[in-house]
Amino acid sequence: MAKMIIISPSNPRIKQIRALARHKERDGAGLCVAEGIFHVGEALASGNVAYLVYAPDLLISPFGRELVTAAEAGGVPVYSVSPDVMDTIAGKENPQGLLAVVHTKYCRLDDLSPSTHPWLVAVVAPQDPGNVGTILRTIDAVGASGLILLDGGVDPYHPVAVRAGMGTVFRLPVARATFDDFSAWARAERYQVYGTSARGRIDYRAADIYRPPLVLLMGSEREGLSERQAGACDDILRLPMHGRAGSLNLAVATGVFLYAIHDALAGPNRPE
Repeated sequence: MAKMIIISPSNPRIKQIRALARHKERDGAGLCVAEGIFHVGEALASGNVAYLVYAPDLLISPFGRELVTAAEAGGVPVYSVSPDVMDTIAGKENPQGLLAVVHTKYCRLDDLSPSTHPWLVAVVAPQDPGNVGTILRTIDAVGASGLILLDGGVDPYHPVAVRAGMGTVFRLPVARATFDDFSAWARAERYQVYGTSARGRIDYRAADIYRPPLVLLMGSEREGLSERQAGACDDILRLPMHGRAGSLNLAVATGVFLYAIHDALAGPNRPE
């Protein structure tokens, strides 16, 4: 393990990590931060870690220490810091003493195809990083193929998104595109695009409608799908709302749709 311990919060590496809390810095540097043992493990497994930072006095987990040793053996730069310095860069109280600075990676729409990515999720301009992370985690859980972020919004490498997604952003393909480019690409690749609305024509439980390759298209948290966006869909799915609430949280609604699609695609022989 590294021998010299960084004790100054003004160290260039430490200043860079603090700066990566900002979207502009993440995009400009092509880097993000993964904090915590599990998330760092996922980042290391992706092969995209730029460097590790750990506090020897705080990292008491044997597995966490194994990660540090394996990273060093694999040629990943490792920097030791004091507990006080770790406190200045940790995103939560009582840090585990380990974080990674990771290269961000986006794919292009052209990298996605029906043969290799038969089941995708697209979201229009999401604003809540927790929603983006939770959606990525659910995509992973149901065995879907990846996420497409449309028309801007929060980035999936926001620290909150990384935590909410349990590091799945380091494994799943994520693309960014305009809605118009997405719509043209989906038509060219013959994806079935299923939009979502409380006023949709088809109940989401109608299992016979789902035909891969497909994209589940979710609207923005505030506005849902616009008329133009809905018009680009092959079908609009309805999620019934029986109470006074007019809608569900974006990540919750996405999860409901994804598991319905999962069950429909698995067919009658799906495992219980």
